[in-house]
Amino acid sequence: MGFMDKLKQKFKQDDETKEVTEKYQEGMKKTRNSFSGKLNDLIARYRKVDEDFFEELEEVLITADVGVTTVMDLVEELKMEVKRQNIKDSEQMKDVISEKLVEIYYGEEDDSIEKLQIDGAGLKVILVVGVNGAGKTTSIGKLAHQLKQEGKNVVLAAGDTFRAGAIDQLEVWGERANVPVIKQSEGSDPAAVIYDGIQAAKSRNADVLICDTAGRLQNKVNLMNELSKVKRVIEREIPGAPHEVLLVLDATTGQNALNQARTFSDATNVSGIVLTKLDGTAKGGIVLAIRNELQLPVKFVGLGEKIDDLQRFDASAFVYGLFSDIDIEAKED
Repeated sequence: MGFMDKLKQKFKQDDETKEVTEKYQEGMKKTRNSFSGKLNDLIARYRKVDEDFFEELEEVLITADVGVTTVMDLVEELKMEVKRQNIKDSEQMKDVISEKLVEIYYGEEDDSIEKLQIDGAGLKVILVVGVNGAGKTTSIGKLAHQLKQEGKNVVLAAGDTFRAGAIDQLEVWGERANVPVIKQSEGSDPAAVIYDGIQAAKSRNADVLICDTAGRLQNKVNLMNELSKVKRVIEREIPGAPHEVLLVLDATTGQNALNQARTFSDATNVSGIVLTKLDGTAKGGIVLAIRNELQLPVKFVGLGEKIDDLQRFDASAFVYGLFSDIDIEAKED
């Protein structure tokens, strides 16, 4: 049984996994149409696996924004695998590539890296960072909704006091998710808002406090100082917190997202990525570049506009969505 057949079997086990698979298939449509089309064309033109095949494969992967460093690592692994399995026919490569993509994503770790570290007793704090326009506030609202659906008592803190309308926007999402929002007036000290949020969350016996933060990268030094101050307040009030620092990146910005990730990681020790608008780009390979080049796991991906379209990341489902040729619309018809 080939690797893709194993994934197909895995994701057809029950209604929940089938639903996850269909969200990934639908959300990855733009990337799949671009990537699979080029890969199928490559396989059709090259009957045998040789150096020319690998050169063109590099180009296909780089076009999907997998990232040059990751592509070079992947192609080296593929060449070794081709020798090991004595693969001659290019048709066999789709299965080998899909398996290696999953392997290169996890490295020495397993799927536990994709899970939020918020289990156990006591208040857990999630600090959410990212530039304006990446979908930070929307992601916080969707995450709050998801955690609430899982039975957790959630509180939001409106720590982005700089951007006009940010507090109002978070309040709207708080209402949608049916969770309280702790706020002060626009222009207030963000660290003071987060402090209030912690006290409010404690008094309400909350399980999770999600903190919004400012994202004005054009004034980078001030922003990073502000984030460091917020982090110190959290650490002082709750030893061991924040339990997660999630960086929200816009998938449509491609390689620029990597630069943002490096900048924020320097200030806040980012623990995971929320990759928004994955459904809106043909360059979904950025997931692999983030993981391989920054050693940061992607914890959530945005696969649509609805409140339940923030999906917990699953590398196997991602690769299945990338390679699957199942026509969902035809199946539904």
